[in-house]
Amino acid sequence: MLKTTFAIALVSVSALGLSACDVKKTQEGNITVPKVEVTKTQEGDVTLPKYDVKTPDVTVGTTEKTVAVPTVKVEEKKIEVPTVTVTPAK
Repeated sequence: MLKTTFAIALVSVSALGLSACDVKKTQEGNITVPKVEVTKTQEGDVTLPKYDVKTPDVTVGTTEKTVAVPTVKVEEKKIEVPTVTVTPAK
């Protein structure tokens, strides 16, 4: 149960981290379509746009927390709780 919860949390945070990407267009795209009649009058040219993509830094670790764990009786146990730090791209 704990491993499943941890895996779900990790996938959710990873998806959130990837959605925080900073994307900059560095070059415009250009397409010159050749005119075709009986003979070709112009050569075609295709220039695709370029992008710089900087992804955020994601740090995953653990920290100790004291939490109430339900058992037959309630007692406090120290367990490792996952921590995630996301530093946005600059």
